[in-house]
Amino acid sequence: MELVFRKWVFAFSLCCWLIFYVAFSVEGLHGDSKVTGVNLGGWLVIEGWIKPSLFDGIPNGDMLDGTQVQFKSVTLQKYVCAENGGGMDVSVNRDAASSWETFTLWRVSESEFQFRTTQGQFLTCYGTGCSVSATTKSASTTETFQIERNNNGRVHIKTKSGTYLQATIGNQLTADYPGTPGWNDNAATFEMSIVANNLHGDYQLANGYGHNKAKQVLERHRNTFINVGDFEFLFRQGINTVRIPVGWWIAFDPNPPAPFIGGTLEALDNAFSWAQAYNIKCIIDLHAAPGSQNGMEHSASQDGTTGWPTSSDYISQTLHVIDFLASRYAKHPALLGIELLNEPSAASVPLDTLVSYYKQGYEIVRKHSPSAYVVICQRIGNADPLELYQADIGSHNIVVDLHYYNLFDTFFVNKSAIDNIQFIYQSREAQLQALNGANGPLVFIGEWVNEWNVTSGSQSDYQDFGRAQLEVYDAASFGWAYWTLKNDRKHWDFEWNIRNNYLQLSNSQKEKIFNSLTWLLLASVCFHLCQIF
Repeated sequence: MELVFRKWVFAFSLCCWLIFYVAFSVEGLHGDSKVTGVNLGGWLVIEGWIKPSLFDGIPNGDMLDGTQVQFKSVTLQKYVCAENGGGMDVSVNRDAASSWETFTLWRVSESEFQFRTTQGQFLTCYGTGCSVSATTKSASTTETFQIERNNNGRVHIKTKSGTYLQATIGNQLTADYPGTPGWNDNAATFEMSIVANNLHGDYQLANGYGHNKAKQVLERHRNTFINVGDFEFLFRQGINTVRIPVGWWIAFDPNPPAPFIGGTLEALDNAFSWAQAYNIKCIIDLHAAPGSQNGMEHSASQDGTTGWPTSSDYISQTLHVIDFLASRYAKHPALLGIELLNEPSAASVPLDTLVSYYKQGYEIVRKHSPSAYVVICQRIGNADPLELYQADIGSHNIVVDLHYYNLFDTFFVNKSAIDNIQFIYQSREAQLQALNGANGPLVFIGEWVNEWNVTSGSQSDYQDFGRAQLEVYDAASFGWAYWTLKNDRKHWDFEWNIRNNYLQLSNSQKEKIFNSLTWLLLASVCFHLCQIF
């Protein structure tokens, strides 16, 4: 009877340890229960804000694809306007500029551009003497204009045939200015205002430099920004996973469609080799889909529009990319999972479209691997992550990715350090507990950062903020990944935070190990006590 009791006590203690340590364990990690990760952002998918110097050598670098401009006639003192935002003639009759008077650039060369209206039509001129209209949905030679600039913000706009546009006294924009204009006040001279220049991604870099120069810039960047030494550093910090953003053009390496530049596939292969050498796992994150899933630079949008959900061809092409990645890396020992799409926009991507894509992507990954995790990202914007738990996307090893930033929302603008920390412990923790308890996918905080809108935060404030996030995000059933390893903005830079003691990662990691060993020790002590008594 006593022997039975001893065995029961030992079994109970061991079960307590197993429940604590294994309840949310991630299959495939080396001796770790969950993902402790870092993103390799800005490496294989370019984000200009991470390393702005990549764009320094582009001629007319303030006029990249997606730049928004307005033109004001110096003689009429009126703005050029696409009536109704496009689909009609173009006039020069507005005293103030708004959306109809704003044009988005498609860059053809350093001095040639196409002008897209808010409704998606392009400015068109069919020859000398014609009036400019905005009625064409696709751009070609008749939609291409040359911009001549001086140093005072003035421009001339010239057709491909060599004729200059002018603002007539009848408030029309016509291609019939006689001769070559000077920079004085004349009908062919306009003041150009750049109202937005927010896109600095792969499309802007490659199209801005041109293929040959862009290839040189990107080869140098890919070979130096991340290397094997970074994996050694991550290993020494206890990091067990890297999330690696890639663009859709990786599936067409080494010669992807223009303007994209090949070479990312070789770099990704290197990352897998380095990861394997240091017992680090890889999550491949499809960060940029054809046509863009959110209109941002990190999805390689050409002009800020979101075309992915509106095109069955784009979605089919994206599924091909997932198939390519899954087939290539499914059997690699460093693969942990594949993220089907990063940050689809709630405003532009309908839920049913996204769920259908996720279900197809899940089946594609399963075709190549029964165990690789399939990661599905929540829609950014006004969307509840619970919508993905109710979608029944897959049955095994599926993960929902949430991105937690105390930024990018007016709610955080005037919050103090204490306010930010309390928000982590109250709102973030409550949501994580609810999702951990939901019947469905595991929870992954795939992006977070030790940065906020607090302008006067001390090192101690940052340490407290980082500690709060680590304590709360450690509870996520799949784990977390910091954004990002390297960044010119120091508080976004994981390595800088660690080396300068602004983020005290080791304390959190040691606590997890200590708690796990405590339960194991308790089980062992109970067993020996039973033997004695």
